[in-house]
Amino acid sequence: MADLADRRILLVEDEYMIAADLASFLERHGASIVGPFKSVASALAALDGEAIDAAVLDINLGGERVYPVADALISRNVPIVFATGYDELLMDRPYLGLPRCSKPIDKAALLQILQRTLNPPGSSS
Repeated sequence: MADLADRRILLVEDEYMIAADLASFLERHGASIVGPFKSVASALAALDGEAIDAAVLDINLGGERVYPVADALISRNVPIVFATGYDELLMDRPYLGLPRCSKPIDKAALLQILQRTLNPPGSSS
């Protein structure tokens, strides 16, 4: 459980420096990054035919909400983590209980959340 080896992680983030930093960090821990994507349309298009193990989603993509991507992933039972500057009170109600890392991102906390969601207690991983 020390890394994200062989895990495909969808990254949706519209700020280039944050996306590049997160992608690099996750790759150093063994993840294969799908993206990063900076819009809902590009992220949804990427889901066609892609096997995704988990996703890190910024909520606000240049004024557009990422919720359609979250819904598509949830319908496929793909765990998601919101990486956002949004306070929980500003999130749409259906997403309140989902894992969230506040910006600036604590990458160690993000890694722990991903490891927990990808390797739940009692799993064989």
